[in-house]
Amino acid sequence: MDRDVLVVGEALVDIVHAADGSTREYAGGSAANVAVALARLGRPVRFVTAWADDARGAVLAEHLAGAGVAMASDPQVLERTATAAATIGADGSASYDFDLDWRLGEVETGDPVAVHVCSIGAVLEPGAGQVLDLVTGLRGSATISYDINARPAITGTGPDLVARVERMVAVADLVKASDEDLDNLYPQLGIAEAAAHLLALGPAAVVVTRGGEGATWVSVGGTVEVASLPVEVADTIGAGDTFGAAVIDALWDRKVADLTTGEIEGILAHAARAAAVTVSRPGADPPYRSEL
Repeated sequence: MDRDVLVVGEALVDIVHAADGSTREYAGGSAANVAVALARLGRPVRFVTAWADDARGAVLAEHLAGAGVAMASDPQVLERTATAAATIGADGSASYDFDLDWRLGEVETGDPVAVHVCSIGAVLEPGAGQVLDLVTGLRGSATISYDINARPAITGTGPDLVARVERMVAVADLVKASDEDLDNLYPQLGIAEAAAHLLALGPAAVVVTRGGEGATWVSVGGTVEVASLPVEVADTIGAGDTFGAAVIDALWDRKVADLTTGEIEGILAHAARAAAVTVSRPGADPPYRSEL
């Protein structure tokens, strides 16, 4: 049986308030977006998350099942399904207001080729401690990917958040962070200094995304950069999640520390192509492999 990817983190409903005054609801959540993006790229995915036995939970279940995402835990452990009210600016960027609780049910870890953890699920207690224990138990047998994807609207900022982020960075092989993430966590450092600080905590590589300015892979071997693709932006919801999923897809069972410069360039270019498709259409709507 082929090994799969275990994705761990929040699933929620995005309530999107568009610049034209309209409001729509989409299935989303950083980890859910990653799971769907990987499944659309043809990868076998199991998902560890949480929602409630309510109408919005049913929307999430249908969305994930329709994408071919299997569940690795019983998600119905919350009293209400989480939501994120997203307000879209004139440039397509989104700001969020969250209503979210987070904890895990019993998990069937299996034998994944990679484990991806991201965003709120990695830092919001009581679930964050469960996530850390799960990931720690799979170190060495699976590649651990962590997307910081900081959400100060629900987690706040400051030393406590930094400590929770850094404990996850320390058990990861690959860390992804946006320039905004690094500004939120380390306002006293420049982007390059913040990336170097994260690298020193133990991962083999740190990938820094800069929206329309491209992305940079940072490792002890140096840096590799890729430009973003020009695209008409519908909104940025799910773009970073798609980028992270595409990195895992391109990396798959290769070791992060063993990659050549050419391989890294190919991984980043693949991720940039995938993210460009997502930002070109509303909501977290990642591409199928055929669209790349």
